[in-house]
Parts: sequence; C-alpha cells; structure tokens
Amino acid sequence: MEAAKATAAVRGWREAAQGSVLLDGFHALKHALRFGADVSAVLTTDRAAVAVLAADLAPDVAARIGESAVEIPATVLKELVPRLHPTGIAALAARPDRAADLAALTREPRRAPVVVLDNPRNLGNIGAVVRLAAGFAAAGVLTTGDADPWHPTAVRAGAGLHFATVVERVTVDQLPYGAPLYALDPEGDDIRDVPFPDDALLAFGSERHGLSEAVRSRATRLVAIPMRPQVSSFNLATSVGMGLFHWQTGRG
Repeated sequence: MEAAKATAAVRGWREAAQGSVLLDGFHALKHALRFGADVSAVLTTDRAAVAVLAADLAPDVAARIGESAVEIPATVLKELVPRLHPTGIAALAARPDRAADLAALTREPRRAPVVVLDNPRNLGNIGAVVRLAAGFAAAGVLTTGDADPWHPTAVRAGAGLHFATVVERVTVDQLPYGAPLYALDPEGDDIRDVPFPDDALLAFGSERHGLSEAVRSRATRLVAIPMRPQVSSFNLATSVGMGLFHWQTGRG
C-alpha cells in the first residue's frame, strides 16, 4: 500500500512539476504554507524526521505537513529536484496570480515600499532580497532583466518567503507610476539625509553594472549609502537591507 502511494505521488509530481514552484527544503515549505501557498505535493525521504522538525519549528503548520507528506527513497527524490535539501523534503506549489499581484502594488495608499532590482544577475541574491523584503513587510520585490525571481535557486535562498510578498519580473515601463523612485547610487545624496516615504520605490542596480539609464532617468532622487573609500561596493542584499532598515526607522 505504501509503495503504491509513493509511486503515485512520484508520478503526480512529474506531471505537475512544470509550471509549479519548487519548494526546496523544510523551511521553504513551512513559510509557503504560513503565507497561503497552494501546495499540491509534498515528498520526503523521512516522514518521522519531518514530523519532529515540524513539531519543533513550525507547530502552526505541522498537521498540514504531516497529512500531505509522502515518503519516497532518497535516490528517487534526488532525481526530482536539482539539489536535495539537507532536510530531505521538497514540495510543489502554484505560482501566485501575476496580474493580481501587480495590481495590488498600484492601489493607494501603499503603506510600504516596493524594492526594485534592476537587472540582478545572481539568483541567490534575489532570494536573499525577497527574504529581507518579507521580514521588513515591504510591499513587493520587482526585478527587471532576464533572471527569473521564481527560479528554484532564488526560492531556495528566499526560504519560501516569496509567498509572503509580491515577487515579479517586469519591464521598466511596468514599474508603478506615480510613486517616488529613490535609486541607490554612489553619486546620490547621503541616505542619512533622505527619508523614504511609505509608498516609495527603492531601486538597486545590478551587482556588476549598477543602475541602468532607464531606471536612473525615472528616479525622483539618487541616494547613496556611505561607504569606506577604496571599497568597491556592498553586496546587493546588504544594500537592500540597509535601505529597508532606513525606511523603517524613519517612519512616524
């Protein structure tokens, strides 16, 4: 009976994988469930170990994980995911409705900034920024360029917190109009002298080339984070964290 259930679960996974979001590891699944993800399949190499993790770290969703998890051999799960997480669990979830998410960012009043990543190149950085945005309760993370912010590597780095905020790839022309855009740039004004309003767009350039001219030209103001001379740059996620902390500490 258990073998038949596992076989059916693997078959269902293969059929649903294309077009679904891969939740790679226990923490990604935990956060996705907490923030309303539609999870369609959960596979694990050890149901008992997952039950212990859930009871210790996520009692609020432990029952849902326990009810949905199907145990399969580690060799099989390794074939289904790019890189098996140490927690030995993976899941599939439906990607949120893009149109609805983007529409939500244009509604007024917006009480938290939107982070704009201008042509980011590193998927791990994108995931780390999503995790920061979720933690600071930012309204969303919008990326331009070719990198998919929902790539499994980015979702893994974001620990499943893509479901806690709006995350989408857009063109520069699709960025919300009407909101002030503060672009982080070494030539800008000192960030300590520039408060960020709640409805701001906070734009950060790519790891190698910085801001594109298209984003710079839309900026309400260029803002710089003070940095020691001869240091080339801060990590992208570090810069976003400082920008969001600056916004949060400057509120009312």
